Amino acid sequence: MTKKTAASLKANRSSLVHKARYALRNPGKVVPYVRRSARDLKLRLTHRDHVDYYRAVMASDAARDPKAAVGSQSEERWLALGRMQFDYLVEHGLGPGHRVLDIGCGNLRAGWRLIDYLDPGGYYGIDISPDILIAAKDVLAERGLQDKLPHLTLTHDLTFSFLPEGHFDVVHAHSVFSHSPIEVIDECLAHVGRILAPDGFFDFTYDRTEGTEHHVLREDFYYRTETLVGLAERHGLSARFMRDWEERPHGQSKIRVTARG
Repeated sequence: MTKKTAASLKANRSSLVHKARYALRNPGKVVPYVRRSARDLKLRLTHRDHVDYYRAVMASDAARDPKAAVGSQSEERWLALGRMQFDYLVEHGLGPGHRVLDIGCGNLRAGWRLIDYLDPGGYYGIDISPDILIAAKDVLAERGLQDKLPHLTLTHDLTFSFLPEGHFDVVHAHSVFSHSPIEVIDECLAHVGRILAPDGFFDFTYDRTEGTEHHVLREDFYYRTETLVGLAERHGLSARFMRDWEERPHGQSKIRVTARG
């Protein structure tokens, strides 16, 4: 996992200069990048809505390898990233009796550990990709967790209109906002407060930049911390940068959102 440095936090990965330098340092990645760019351009032309576009990206990636589709290039890395997420939540007070909403649950990289740990019915996973949810059900069966009765639901937006008010002790979104334009993040923050329990919290990771906010192929989005904190506050929420997450071997940063008061 790439370590955050002053240079990496200032880099604009969408600039031609950055791309040229990266290509010179990593010539073996040029052809795969060109292929992915061509595929993504075709998908963007046929799927104008971002959620529809990224669902198509996930379908394409999942057809090759569901674990790689959620950002893990090996079984070992898939297990390690899931463990990292799970351990962090438990260290921050997650208990078996709590109720968790896992936004972008994917193929249960962290979800299977949460399902195993929580009381039956305590886990609710949502995702925009039917292909990845099918892979999630396979993981559920492989791990023998059917009796835990987890909820796995397909969704198109982040309004949470089908979920009850004040229900979730923990809302969790790992590697979701790193793939989301600001309007999708805004929609989530506008509605997440309604479903949070009074003492609950919402943790999300994001690709942090201290330079110009930008995106690459409309797949990877880079935001300044103050942009996302300010957005949460405009929706009546408190938000803070989680510095202890930075100690973990993960390339993304984390913000925690709670209800004010």
